[in-house]
Amino acid sequence: MSLDPKRILYQDEDFLAVHKLSGELVVRGKGPVGKLPLLDFLKKEYPGLRAVHRLDFETSGVVLFARTKRGLEALAPMKGDGRTSGPVIEKTYASLVTGTMKPREGTIAKPLPAHAGGDLVPAATRYRVLQQFETVSYIEAAITKGRHHQIRRHFAGTGHPLILDEAYGNEKANAAFSRAFRYRKFFLHARRISFIHPFTSQKLVIEAPLPNAFQEVLTKLKNL
Repeated sequence: MSLDPKRILYQDEDFLAVHKLSGELVVRGKGPVGKLPLLDFLKKEYPGLRAVHRLDFETSGVVLFARTKRGLEALAPMKGDGRTSGPVIEKTYASLVTGTMKPREGTIAKPLPAHAGGDLVPAATRYRVLQQFETVSYIEAAITKGRHHQIRRHFAGTGHPLILDEAYGNEKANAAFSRAFRYRKFFLHARRISFIHPFTSQKLVIEAPLPNAFQEVLTKLKNL
């Protein structure tokens, strides 16, 4: 059994980009695995595949893999001495956050752990409000070096956490939204990644369409 061809967003001899669904693991973690992680599933068809980056279990969208060793090394995010070792990969996300974001665009700069339990390192999230609704804002956020739960933590730090985010969110706002719209999981979608291809020098822009549930909730919000 292979992946639905519609979920293959890009491939060449060195790279593969696929549309990850919410509720899928990218790679195997420490705990028990109920469903085969995406990397293990894809290795059946693409031997030697390695993940260039990851998305959280609940997050959907573009995930990039390297099909070759040279591809992985060319996109390695950091050297041991902290210098950038390859092309900068910009990842752009769509989400719904609580309340009215002001200003409507800007940069959230606040150090965060590089990984769970790690030391604090610089982190910046650029954002803009795509549409303002009564109780939530539909936003787009871009990052280049993804820290642990960066977007979720950064927006929570502004007082506008992702709606329905149980870990960092507003319990009262989450309960009201859930009662009104009958959704239980937060909306965070990696809609686009872009970088200069290390071997062709062409700019690659790879996009994943919004999931049905995300599109549905936007339609409901617009019709209020």
